[in-house]
Amino acid sequence: MEGDLKSSSSFTIGNTAQETGLSYLPDCYVFPPSHRPSLAPEVANVPIIDFAMLKQNPGQRAQVIRAIGNACRRLGYFQIINHGICPTTLEGALSAASDYFELPMEEKIKLMSNDVRKPVRYGTSIRDGTDKFQFWRVFLKHYAYPLSDWLDLWPNNPPHYREKMGKYCQEARKLALELMAAITESLGLGPTYLGSKMEEGVHVMAVNCYPPCPKPDMALGLPPHSDYSCLTILLQSSPGLEIMDPEDGKWKAVPDQLHGTLQVQVGDHVEVLSNGLYKSILHRVTLNSQKTRISIASLHSLGADEKMGTAKELVDDQHPERYKESSFRDFLNFISSNDIGEGKSFKSTLIRH
Repeated sequence: MEGDLKSSSSFTIGNTAQETGLSYLPDCYVFPPSHRPSLAPEVANVPIIDFAMLKQNPGQRAQVIRAIGNACRRLGYFQIINHGICPTTLEGALSAASDYFELPMEEKIKLMSNDVRKPVRYGTSIRDGTDKFQFWRVFLKHYAYPLSDWLDLWPNNPPHYREKMGKYCQEARKLALELMAAITESLGLGPTYLGSKMEEGVHVMAVNCYPPCPKPDMALGLPPHSDYSCLTILLQSSPGLEIMDPEDGKWKAVPDQLHGTLQVQVGDHVEVLSNGLYKSILHRVTLNSQKTRISIASLHSLGADEKMGTAKELVDDQHPERYKESSFRDFLNFISSNDIGEGKSFKSTLIRH
């Protein structure tokens, strides 16, 4: 039996090892020893931002803006508390996601697709049956802004999915706009620098399920990558994210914080905007053998064809422009023809040489 399930081409969506709950790890999920995760990684020193302080007096606001800037500069990653999204909304989104992934396979594969340009799609790994390495993940991706344009394309089963996920999407988008205003302010560009470009931008939800894995020390849920977007807000049911600490080059686990804490990841386009002052964080997803992990990544970028370039205010003779312009559509073109599991990154195509 195991001999029939060795190569990635053996697996198609709906029939993957993680969906069918195989009790062993097929070869195409096994990473070389140098790329495998540690079962006892160091814990990263991640800044925690009290977002409510942003709306206090000018002194406290300035303090939070500085803290956000320092986090973006040092790590490209921080956690936020008191962000204004109520626990009921967070729990509703996680329960809707969990209920969706528990549906019968014939229901989920109605949205099955390997086409990265589809606005709503169910899939697994990165490109099933094509890439050399497969990842122990199942996902549902869908566009979320304007919500009225896309809601009817979302799953109508489970019945509460659209309502609960839609409510979270609206709150996450509002938070993302506030975060981007704070980030551009921390760069000295002012809170309205991107203005309507961000307000009319693309909002993609990546709803992920990582089932228990029989050999979590040999496989990954997602490979090392940075997000193409301006920023990602991550809601998760349990820990499982690791980030590459730029100070020592080690993979470290993101600490499990208070219930309701949200994770914020700087994306490639903020690195481009800042001319490299702020870094998009390299991260990966690890697995466990005991329980399913749900994560909801809310990705925010400019419009599909709106190019993000470096702010001219951050370019001078001592700091020449380091990046090329790019758009969300450019990223889709890249991801449709490259295997990020083998280390190819979108950001590397943007760096001027």
